[in-house]
Order: sequence, then C-alpha cells, then structure tokens
Amino acid sequence: MTIFLPYIAGWGVLTTVVVILAIYRRRLDLRVDETLHVLDSQASAIPAQAEVAKKLAVIDRWGKILTVLSVLYLLGIAAAYIYSSFNDTSIRLG
Repeated sequence: MTIFLPYIAGWGVLTTVVVILAIYRRRLDLRVDETLHVLDSQASAIPAQAEVAKKLAVIDRWGKILTVLSVLYLLGIAAAYIYSSFNDTSIRLG
C-alpha cells in the first residue's frame, strides 16, 4: 500500500487544483451581468461582459480537462492496486 502513496498524493494535488478552479469559477460567475445591453449609454459594459465570458470559457475548458485527468488517474491507481493485490505472493489462501 505504501508504494502507492506518492501516486495518491499526486492525485490529491490534482484534485485540489480542480476544486480551487471550481471555487474560482464560482466567484467569477457571481460577477456575470446577464442583462443584454443594447442602449448607447450601456455600451461600456459590453467589453467587460465579453472579457468575463472569455475567462469563464477558459476556466470551463481547463476544469473539464483536469477533472477527466483526475478521474482517469484515480482509476489507474485503483487498477494498479487491484492488479498488485492479485499478484501479491505473500498472501496464501490455504
């Protein structure tokens, strides 16, 4: 089991990054202005809306990528653990 400890720590770091990214995305989402600005007096709000939308798109993309990597990494660790437990010669069944 201790042989997997560095891999589990790596998975923990990756998962922590995903959680921090989700928290950052949520905080950024609170600043989103959902109204449609069509008047000339409101034209100054359009670039800010576009910039926040661009940031959210980048965060969403990286969030999805890192989440998939985290899940695949965990599945790989689990598969390696199961494989090593079946091939462990120190355990005798009878």
